[in-house]
Amino acid sequence: MSRRTLVICGHGMVAQRLLEHLCEGGHPFSRVVVLGAEPEPAYNRVLLSSVLAGDATMDQLQLRGDTWFDANGIERYYGDLVTTINRPRQRIVTAAGRELAYDTLVLATGARPASLGIPGDDLGGVLTFRDLRDTRQLIELSQRHGRAVVIGGGFLGLEAAEGLRCRGMAVTVLHRNPHLLNRQLDTTGSELLAASLQERGLSIRTGVSPVALLGKRRVRAVQLDDNTLVSTDLVVTAAGIRPNTEVAAAAGLECGRGIRVDRQLRTSDSTIFALGECCEIDGQTFGLVDPGYEQARVLAHVLKGSDKGEVFRSATQPTRLKISGIPIFSCGQTQLDEHTESIVWQDHDQNRYCRLLLRDGRLVGSVLFGETRDGPWYAEQIQKGNDLTPWRATLAFGRDYCEQAA
Repeated sequence: MSRRTLVICGHGMVAQRLLEHLCEGGHPFSRVVVLGAEPEPAYNRVLLSSVLAGDATMDQLQLRGDTWFDANGIERYYGDLVTTINRPRQRIVTAAGRELAYDTLVLATGARPASLGIPGDDLGGVLTFRDLRDTRQLIELSQRHGRAVVIGGGFLGLEAAEGLRCRGMAVTVLHRNPHLLNRQLDTTGSELLAASLQERGLSIRTGVSPVALLGKRRVRAVQLDDNTLVSTDLVVTAAGIRPNTEVAAAAGLECGRGIRVDRQLRTSDSTIFALGECCEIDGQTFGLVDPGYEQARVLAHVLKGSDKGEVFRSATQPTRLKISGIPIFSCGQTQLDEHTESIVWQDHDQNRYCRLLLRDGRLVGSVLFGETRDGPWYAEQIQKGNDLTPWRATLAFGRDYCEQAA
């Protein structure tokens, strides 16, 4: 077998999942090299909020130890950012001057927090919540300060807010959309989430946007678009992400918001692939781990030459979250339109909610709050496009009820 080298630029959770899929049953590469910009190997970012809240330790973040990488013959280099892709020579160059040749290149360069772009966003005490360094800094600051403002009511923002609340801080969440998690939940689900978080002690303000961060050297207040001020000692920005595309764009790869790839994760260069937060498929980018894991599974099949028509289908990728211990699930369409009808089930005592969207008797979307065990089954029905008319009366009660009624 001729020697073939696979180089993976980036070592987050999705890149690690790709490595694991590749090592299951063997792969065609004689050399596998992974480079990470952070100083440590891939770790469980999902648990960062638990570490921030004091419910998990740093040691629990580790995904794989050195023994696993050594056993699978994977070379790895950390704390060294890839700065150049030389496509004609099929080589990459890092910030430290390391040069590596590749036959196949995978870009898993992730994303960075979007800048607020408002006056004062460079003041001291303005932080993000993305990685281990951010988490350590937030823990340290929470021990010295009492008030925090989190800008952004998406998953990361709410996780940061809850973590800081658990550290004893008084936390205000600001979200420009009228509803929290507006990309994953419908209106009712968002309202239930906001009410639950407020019961836990968070202050939630939706439909507002910051226009300036005020202070001399450190942030002291947030000015809103309604001219009110929110005093604070600390600001955490979590108002979206921007895919890291600079290296790819400089190399001439086709980029939009992210690195553009087809449904088999192939870029405009047939020897280069991209996945995770840095990639863009049909105009869509991905900020959650579940779609990235599915991309890793598909790409592993492609790289092994055993894809059998495997493609990534973003429309049916479910979102599974847990905010402050509250399970949330959504898949497909989340908002009613003129072509859909909805089935709603709600248990006010147990704070549970289910909304299913159907078109012509087929499930096209689901939103679950508080109880999500039937989520994967609903996602399967969305993907298969089965006619669920015979189960319509029991559909909101889940798989067991439907199968008993069959």
